[in-house]
Amino acid sequence: MVQNGFARVVVKKLVFGVLVGIVLVVVAKLTHFPPVFQVMFFIYAMLGAFVFILLDAPSMKRLEGSKAVVGLILFYVIISGVYIAGATWLPQYDPEVEKGKIEKLLKARRARTKQGKVEELLARAKALDEKAQAIAKQLAALGGGAKVVAKVKVETEASSPTSSATSGDLVALGREQWELQECYNCHKLFGQGGKKRGPALDNIGNLMTPEQIRQKILNPKSWMAEGFEKAYKKGKMPNKYKDLMFPEEIDALVAFLSTLKDTSVNTPRPIKMQ
Repeated sequence: MVQNGFARVVVKKLVFGVLVGIVLVVVAKLTHFPPVFQVMFFIYAMLGAFVFILLDAPSMKRLEGSKAVVGLILFYVIISGVYIAGATWLPQYDPEVEKGKIEKLLKARRARTKQGKVEELLARAKALDEKAQAIAKQLAALGGGAKVVAKVKVETEASSPTSSATSGDLVALGREQWELQECYNCHKLFGQGGKKRGPALDNIGNLMTPEQIRQKILNPKSWMAEGFEKAYKKGKMPNKYKDLMFPEEIDALVAFLSTLKDTSVNTPRPIKMQ
């Protein structure tokens, strides 16, 4: 009788846990939580049901001595196995993906640093050459026949790196910047990403000119999306991209965003603030 009663309790609470899990998943979807969080919420609901089942479980025979130690070890092995199996089943964080993003960002900055050094050397050489020519003219005027030849030449085997924004597909590079700068954390695009911090941008190309989009990226306070007054006041969009991104990277991102003209998506109307 006791076992039959406990079996009914198990079924009842498992059904209740499943229902609670489904409700949590639906709420998570409506509030734009990523799929991995939706799965975790369902798992939490089932774990809660499992805990309540244990509370109603029949009392076990008391274990003592070596049996108690073995029981404790088995308990931890089972719990750890369930935890590890559940964790491996969930989507995993891939360090290599993040390292790849960081490497792409740093690659452009390293190239820019090398280019800056070459340009600085060339500028100094040009200034020295102009100064030497001025001195030569003065000496020639004073010496009446004295001839001074001054020449400064700088040679470098490393050619100045060409901007990828001019040699490649600008729109494709802009989409790459969208991924690298992780704009999808706040904005929904093509039905993916976004946590309601910022508006969906599928139709932003019809609502803002490229120059206006650039203003918003460089100065987030310059424009506000209709319906996002709270996020605007809290400064949800960071004011860092003018320092974090090179001009050509911003150009590429602007070019990509300007092509987004899907009228089937309700992109909020931008409001000029500054």
